[in-house]
Amino acid sequence: MSAFFFEGAEEGNVLMFIDKADIEVKAGDGGAGKVSFRREKYVAKGGPDGGDGGAGGSVVFVADHNLKSLMDLKYQQKYHAPDGHPGERRNRSGCDGEDLIIRLPVGTLVMDMATGLPLHDLTVDGQQIIVAKGGKGGKGNARFATSTRQTPYYAQKGLAGESFEVILELKLIADVGIIGLPNVGKSSLISKITSSRPKIADYPFTTLVPNLGVVRYRDGKQYVIADIPGIIEGAHEGHGLGTQFLRHVERTTVLLHMLDVSDFYVRDVVADYRLLSEELRLHNPEILKKEQLIVLNKIDAVQDRARLIPLKKAFPKKKVYMISAVTGEGIEELQEAIIKRVEIL
Repeated sequence: MSAFFFEGAEEGNVLMFIDKADIEVKAGDGGAGKVSFRREKYVAKGGPDGGDGGAGGSVVFVADHNLKSLMDLKYQQKYHAPDGHPGERRNRSGCDGEDLIIRLPVGTLVMDMATGLPLHDLTVDGQQIIVAKGGKGGKGNARFATSTRQTPYYAQKGLAGESFEVILELKLIADVGIIGLPNVGKSSLISKITSSRPKIADYPFTTLVPNLGVVRYRDGKQYVIADIPGIIEGAHEGHGLGTQFLRHVERTTVLLHMLDVSDFYVRDVVADYRLLSEELRLHNPEILKKEQLIVLNKIDAVQDRARLIPLKKAFPKKKVYMISAVTGEGIEELQEAIIKRVEIL
């Protein structure tokens, strides 16, 4: 049994999935301390009673599993937390500025725009990080009164809050990633083993956003699977959908390398495998160290199955599974292999 976990953008609404955004965050400045003196009816010489300024609000990123896109942050690019309030008379401190909470999808990597270095990685639902700390409030003149300086006429200004320009990159967190050239049947497999209903058609780049689903298997076992679209020759250089979705492969535990064998009489399936492997290597060589399963799909279109045996031998160091994402043939065996590897890894 499977259950729906996440759906990509629907037809005509493909911009709903945004996985990269550049934003500027500014924490609130601390409020200024107050210069004030008591003016009481029966006090001949009132002393200083200026209160402290409040602290500025901080900018806080919170990981939220309910969010699947950076869409909101793509179009609002500047975020400023409230400043602290200035101090008041009668030793009353100013109110602190409220923290600005920005919710991000789980799997968002936060990088410093100036250096390109990672600052934080939000990988757990509910995880919170202070990305810009609010400035401290200034001390009021009551703080500076001494036995020899009983009427200080000065107070501190509040400190400025931190400010950063950051790059946000969403990398889907999935146990299993399906990679393959366009139209090899990745979306068909997703729809077969989960209740996600991705768009399926016979033309390149049918899938314009990653399809993510959770597979609920026997005995309460489950895993998250993602269809990674748009990988073609030259993808690492921006061809096709370019590197837009290659980053989502990086967080997966197991890769299903899907190949279309429906026309292997005229198409070099092994060459397709090598082409995609090279694109992954050029994007990030570490990806090729992941556990990979070779999935020969569309066997329902092959009349002479015996001719597939030599093809299986072309991958001597890989586990090869023959399936039909349309009829369901071979999927049970593939599921068992996936569960076993996800549990081990």
